[in-house]
This record gives sequence, structure tokens and C-alpha cells, in this order.
Amino acid sequence: MVELIFTEKPAQAEKIAFALADIAPTKKALGKAPYFELTHNGKDILVGCAVGHLFGLKEIKKKKGWDYPVFDIEWVEAHKVRKNQAHSKPYIEALKKLVKKADSFTVACDYDTEGSVIGFNCVQFIAKKKDARRMKFSTLTKEELVESYKNASKHLDFGVINAGQTRHHLDYFWGISLSRALTLAVKSTGAFKLMTSGRVQGPTLKIIVEKEKEIAKFIPEPYWEINLEAEVKKHKIEAYHKEGKIFDKKKVDSILKNTKDPKAIISKLSERETESKPPHPFNLTNLQTEAYSLFHISPKETLSIAQELYTKGLISYPRTSSQKYPAALELGKIIKKLQTVKDYKPHCEKLLKTKLVPNEGKKSDPAHPAIYATGEKARTAGKNKKIYDLIVRRMLSTFAEPAKRKTITVDIDVNQEPFVAKGTTTVKKGWHEIYEPYLRLKELQLPQLEEAQELNSPKVTKEDKETQPPRRYTPASILKEMDKLNIGTKATRASILDALYLRNYITDTSITATELGMQAVEALEKFCPEILDTDLTRHFEEEMEQIMEDKKTKEEVLEEAKKTLTETLNHFREHEQEIGEVLVKATRKTEYKLNTIAECPKCNKGVIQIRNGRFGKFVACDQYPECKNTYSLPANSLIRTQDKKCKECDFHTVLAIRSGKRPFDYCLNQECPPKVEWRKEQEKKRAEKGLPPYKRSTKKTTKKTAKKKTTKKTAKKKTAKKSTTKKVSKKK
Repeated sequence: MVELIFTEKPAQAEKIAFALADIAPTKKALGKAPYFELTHNGKDILVGCAVGHLFGLKEIKKKKGWDYPVFDIEWVEAHKVRKNQAHSKPYIEALKKLVKKADSFTVACDYDTEGSVIGFNCVQFIAKKKDARRMKFSTLTKEELVESYKNASKHLDFGVINAGQTRHHLDYFWGISLSRALTLAVKSTGAFKLMTSGRVQGPTLKIIVEKEKEIAKFIPEPYWEINLEAEVKKHKIEAYHKEGKIFDKKKVDSILKNTKDPKAIISKLSERETESKPPHPFNLTNLQTEAYSLFHISPKETLSIAQELYTKGLISYPRTSSQKYPAALELGKIIKKLQTVKDYKPHCEKLLKTKLVPNEGKKSDPAHPAIYATGEKARTAGKNKKIYDLIVRRMLSTFAEPAKRKTITVDIDVNQEPFVAKGTTTVKKGWHEIYEPYLRLKELQLPQLEEAQELNSPKVTKEDKETQPPRRYTPASILKEMDKLNIGTKATRASILDALYLRNYITDTSITATELGMQAVEALEKFCPEILDTDLTRHFEEEMEQIMEDKKTKEEVLEEAKKTLTETLNHFREHEQEIGEVLVKATRKTEYKLNTIAECPKCNKGVIQIRNGRFGKFVACDQYPECKNTYSLPANSLIRTQDKKCKECDFHTVLAIRSGKRPFDYCLNQECPPKVEWRKEQEKKRAEKGLPPYKRSTKKTTKKTAKKKTTKKTAKKKTAKKSTTKKVSKKK
């Protein structure tokens, strides 16, 4: 009897194989896809792997041209759906071969909706079975994986599977149908622009646009603050008038008149101690928010780093909503392991002498606990090290004692005008001691003071201020808002935000809705508001939770969704051209603005913009052919304009973003000192190797030469085909 274990990714397959093997497993490969052979308690096991989703949804009967809504869909191999999934084909072929060697099957994909769908698709479409055993784990440590295999359930988690499949269907229905509707609306005006929207994307954009409208409507109001500066034994004391923000100018003038020759006397001293409870354990949204606030790491990148730490067995599964640590975790053992790490040793020793009770939050997740470190030896660097350290310190902090802070309040009488000074210090560090690198608390200690004491050199001043507009969302705060409104999932929210950036609906890290984003929401609110309905999105999220709890069926929810979407799109069709006209105008304005860098430094008449050329993107003046000023751009990069100049030469820069690499500022000036230095260095290296000076090729591939090359290739193929045909006929 041979058992085949399906895993989600190659790294997880390796972890599981080494955890279960009685002796070291044998690593083999079928084409590019690795797999493992091992024996566990005398039983032969194969461990195969997917690379994420091996199957995707596709329209069954695709008609000529686009139509919507689209409901007639089926699961097919992912590489047949998208070109960028070509890498998944060898893994499907490998699993098909491994299935033939196996008698029983176990799913060991991540225990969440996506992992359950991936595992079920492997069982259903590759193994041709209806059920299998299911391993459930939150970390990839040997101890937990062995326990998970031993206690694997006899059946798959069909509630989670059905909820996951329903989500895929709903996202496909909305995503494809709405994107086609918007694109065809643009096409109806005679223009073309690929537009996208989705079940969560539209409502998220509406939230951002509403904030933009709130900011635009805001009218600043002037106000004043009156402050006191004085001295006690060479120590400065700063105080503020008890009124705080004063909006009445006459009142300000009256206070300043009263305090023209100030005499400042302490009328009262009081102190108060406050207790600061330890923080709650991290769930994914909390981790993403904290990482953005502290390190300015985007939510998407934080998730990617956390996933990598999980795959290495260093932390628990990160895609969790929970803020709780179940007692079954035995975190005391983990803290003992972390005790061997120099930075955490004193904190762990202190905690192990106490009763370990975490300060848990309200949120829970039936699948996984809050994020915690496993205690396995960690070798991390850069951003990975920062995120790992943050997770460890947060976990340890939840078990620590509360911190205590003391605030001394000083009431000061200045010519019968009341002023207040405050000083706050930490009197008991508690959990602050562990989380100190990431705390942003100010310590302000006042000098020794007494009641009726007169302050030296008092000086009263006013500050002119204005009320500020509401703050724009950041990539972290919009995720918190989506979580609060229960739209999207913890794992998909960051990618939804990315899609809004990619389609130019929003821009900047202080998230600003573009002209296109504003007009798209305005048009849809006027003609088809259902597309932007947050309540509708939340309703279907709640329905999927009911599927998971076996309170509703997949079929019921999908039928309701089809009916709702059909009504919505019928409404949309009635106003298709009107919506299209709004979108076309907004698209042109947005693209002009986003592609414009600055005034042209050569002609001072036009502006330099990012343009699309035959050989890729470049920068040129919009007054061509009168002005032929151009600048090159780095290849294989997504280019974004920015209001920033080069530190070296004070010339205009753009932001270049490359896949898997950190974005960088690219100076357009070819004579920028670092560029000139780099070219000299390259020429020196070539000279040392005896190579001639580097010359950029001036040859251009014209349409004619490209056509000739294609014709020659085609001719060669034809002659090769003819010779093959002759050989076959001779054999016959």
C-alpha cells in the first residue's frame, strides 16, 4: 500500500517529507517537478506538490466577441487559462504519474479556503477521487507535522472547500462580467481601454473616493493656541492655555492682554498612574498595519515575507484573523527555545518564572491561532529579520506584565489665566521592556515643583493654526477599513489594492483617487450603484461563512448571485454609452497627469512625459517635432512619475519598479555623476580584458527586416515539412 500526500508548494513538500521520514527521504523529480519517497512507521509514502493553484476557472463556450454576464464556467488546468501559469503544467503531469503508484491519498495543503480548494482539485481532477484524508496544521515544525499526520481526519473539510469554491465562482462572475461591461462601455464611444472591476474592487474604490470628496469639501478654519514658556532652576517648562484650541479671535486678544506682564505661579500639583495592558497577539491585518507604520513595508510585501517565514518553519500560518493563543499550543516550550537567542534570553527567563497567560483580543479564527514564532533556529536578514523580530517581540509581550506610566499635571496661574503643563514617565516597564524597539512613547520628566512656587522668566505666545482636512488612507489603514467593513479576505485585500493602483484608479502611498477613479465612481453611482455597494459585498461574505458552517449550500448562494448580477448588468446596459463617455474623458486626463514629469528643460514650452515607443517606454517632450528632447528609461521596469529630484545633480527622477526587487529612483540625466562614473568603470574593465570600447547598436529592426526574417523562418519550416513528408511516403 502506497500513500500519496498532496502539498501546496515544493518547500512544504520537503518539510513534510523530512518530518515524517523514519530515515532521510529520497528526493526525486519528474521533469521539473520534485517529489519525495519515504517510509513512515513502515508505510511507503510519496509526497508530491502543487505550485499554488493548478486549476482555474474558464468560460465553457466562449462566443465570438465579448458578452456579459458570464456564468457558464468550469475548472480547467491553470496553464490553459493564463499564459503566466505555464510553470504549473509540469507539476500537474508529475502528480498524474504519482497518482498511478498510490492506493490512498492525503491532502496536506494550508488549512484555509485556498489550500482546501487546491487540495480538493488535486483529489478530484488528478486522482479522480471524491474524498481523501486531511492533515491540519498551523506550523511546519516536525513535531506538529507528525502529530497532524497521526491525527489526520478521514474526510476532507467540505464546508471550507465549498466556501472556497463559491468565492472563486463569485469573484469570476463579478470580475469578468464587470470588467467586460466597463471595457465595452468605453468601446461603445469608439475608443478602447481595458477596464477592470470586481466584487470587492468597486466598493473599495468607492471608500477611497468618498474620502477624496470629504477632503475636497473641507474648508479650513483658523484657530489659535496660547502657550507659556518658563524656567525652574535652569529647566524649561512648556505649558498651554486650558482652553486649548481657541476659535474666537477676540478671546485670544483678551488673554494676551491679560498676560502682557506675566506672573506665573503654580496653583495645583496632581499626579495619576495609568496602567498600559500588553498588546494583543498579531493577526495578519495587525501585522501588516504595524509593519507599514514602523518600517514602511507594504501590506503585500509583509504578507509575502510572513509566508516565507512560515514556509521555513519559523512562524505559524500568517493568514489568520485570530488574536488568540489556545492553551493547546504549549507556548511555554516555544519560549524555552527562544531563550537560546541572545536578544530574547533575558525576556524569556523573566516570563518563564510567571504564569503564562496572554492578553488576547476579541477576534478568533476557527482554522488558525494568532501568529506566533515557533522557536526554531532562525537565519534571517534585511526585511525578513525585521518582520521576524517584530513577531517574536509581539508574541512575548502578550505574556508580560502591564506597564505603568505616571503623569504629573501642573496647574499654573498666569495673571488669573489658567495654564497647564504635563510630564509623563514610565514607572514600571512591564511589556515595554520587550517591545521597546517598536514603542513610540515620549518620556517627559518635569523638574521638582511645589505649589505656590513662582516660575522664572515667563513668556506667553500665540500660535496661528488651521484645522486640517481628514487624512487620506495609507495602504495599511485602507486594509483596516476593509477588515472593519468585512469586505474581501485577509489574504486578498492587499492584491485588490494593487489592482486599483495598476489600473490607475488610485495613486501614491497617501492614497489619492485619480480623475479616472473619481469619475468611474461618480458614473457608476449615478447609473449603476449596485456595483459599488459595500453592503452587497458584505452580504456575500457572510453567506460564504454560512456555507462553511453548513447553514447554506454553494448552489443556493450562486443562484442568488447570478440573479443579483444579471439585474445589475441589465441596469448597466441601459446607460452603457453614457458611462463609456465619462470613462474615456477621465482616462485621458488621468493618463496625461500620471505620465507628465515636469516642464521641458530644453524648450521651456512643453512638458516631458513618459511615452510608448516601438522599442519600449521613453521620455520625450510633448512639443515634438518642434522639440526633440528625449530621455531613456531602464528596461523591464514599471515606471511611475514622482515629484522628486536627484540628490547628485538636481535633475528630474522617475520611480522604477522591477519584479522581486526594491523600487529605485532613476535619474533621467545621462550626465549625472554616478552614471558617468559607472560608464568609466565599465570602459576600464573592458580595456583590461582587451575589449574595444562599448558602442550602443544603432541598428533598428524595421517592419521590412522583421518581415524578411519571419518569411525565411517560415520557408525553412515548410522545406523541413516537405522533406519529412517525402521520407514518410518513401517508407510507405
